[in-house]
Amino acid sequence: MGLSIDAFRDLLDPAGILDAAQCAQRPAALNRQSQPRTAIGLLRPRSTAELSQILKRCHAHRQPVTVQGGISGSCGAISAADEIAISLERMAAVEEIDSAGRTVLVQAGCLLHNLHEAVAAHGLYYGVDYGGRGSATLGGNISTNAGGLNVLRYGMTREQVLGLEAVLADGTVISSMNRMLKNNAGYDLKQLFIGTEGTLGVVTRAILRLRPQPLSDNVALLAMSSFEQVRGFLAYCEQRYAGVLTSFEVMWQRFYMHATAEGGAPLPDLHPFYVIVETRGTDPAADAAHFEHTLARALEDGMFEDAAMSDSRARKQAIWAVRERVEWLVRRPVRHVFDLSLPVREMERYVADLERDLAARWPRAELIVFGHIADGNLHVFVTMDEAPLDFTYEALCGMVYPPLTAFHGSIAAEHGVGREKVASLHYSRTEEELALMRTLKRCLDPHNILNPGRVVAL
Repeated sequence: MGLSIDAFRDLLDPAGILDAAQCAQRPAALNRQSQPRTAIGLLRPRSTAELSQILKRCHAHRQPVTVQGGISGSCGAISAADEIAISLERMAAVEEIDSAGRTVLVQAGCLLHNLHEAVAAHGLYYGVDYGGRGSATLGGNISTNAGGLNVLRYGMTREQVLGLEAVLADGTVISSMNRMLKNNAGYDLKQLFIGTEGTLGVVTRAILRLRPQPLSDNVALLAMSSFEQVRGFLAYCEQRYAGVLTSFEVMWQRFYMHATAEGGAPLPDLHPFYVIVETRGTDPAADAAHFEHTLARALEDGMFEDAAMSDSRARKQAIWAVRERVEWLVRRPVRHVFDLSLPVREMERYVADLERDLAARWPRAELIVFGHIADGNLHVFVTMDEAPLDFTYEALCGMVYPPLTAFHGSIAAEHGVGREKVASLHYSRTEEELALMRTLKRCLDPHNILNPGRVVAL
């Protein structure tokens, strides 16, 4: 049977418990400010031990829970009225920074921005970064295996996690706090909790890998006339900037035009593609010279049409602001976002085919595309001023997802599956893989109380 929020008052201090009315004072998600958060109540433990007791009680009474981080990504963390929401926002400490070993011990509620600030004071750098750094938590990053702007150089969140602590559905604490790069002593249990969106256990603390803080940072915005130029320039950068290439972002013209419509355009919006390339190194003078010389040679060889260089911090911020400026998308009356991965060689054809199919069925739909294409990731937005009478989200998914199967692409590159993509998971996973996922879920969460309905359907 379900539990009331009063059933936890002996486990947490008063500030750790919000009832349904108090919970409704908070938005359902960052991009749903007008929608109140629905839940039986919100629990905010201060320690792994408190969370363990909460889950032990929920498990005994088969009470579903939703674990919430910054709620800045997909809708998978939005709680239902019959669920108890759990937030680790009071477990937000950076507990220990090991400068010699280049690791950090951090609690799951710590904001990504705060972690970057803390380790920078020690001359160190955490490899995962993206526009939502001010609201995203490390626990949310780990549970969704977040990617972002630096995957080309540092990899996804999975590559940064050396060890972690998690609480299972029945309250059992799994402490696998490894600090070593090499550890083949049995199963790598932490992988059960990375990218599984809180469905197998709740991450409470983690030991993350750090890198030396870069001493140089060079950025340029380039305009290109064809996707063939984009592909050729990517190969050129991977060779010429080997070891220091951090980001290679591509914006289709429509995205660039909208993002700069209210000003702040480093280049005219006349070109089909815009690329942001960034390198980070250890010798500011030499790195800047190499960066500029390499781009000058590329321009001579016809690899791009125009460029804006970052000769100051303000110019660098202005370039990145174009890519991170998505408020205009959020304001669209009808919008659907897709987070896909596919081979770079297939991207131009995929986007062109999707645009053709959209125009044929819903002529007023607008396709807006950008992404971190060096790691195969595209973000595809479909927006409309008003949804046509025959429009359904399922029909749209039926356009976007099926072509990915042929070239082993993914319907969820870095934003996770949540609830919305469960029915479409078969486009990226075989039936045998789905069966194994269900087996793992039933084994670790037999009563299906952890984020039920997310990732895999039982």
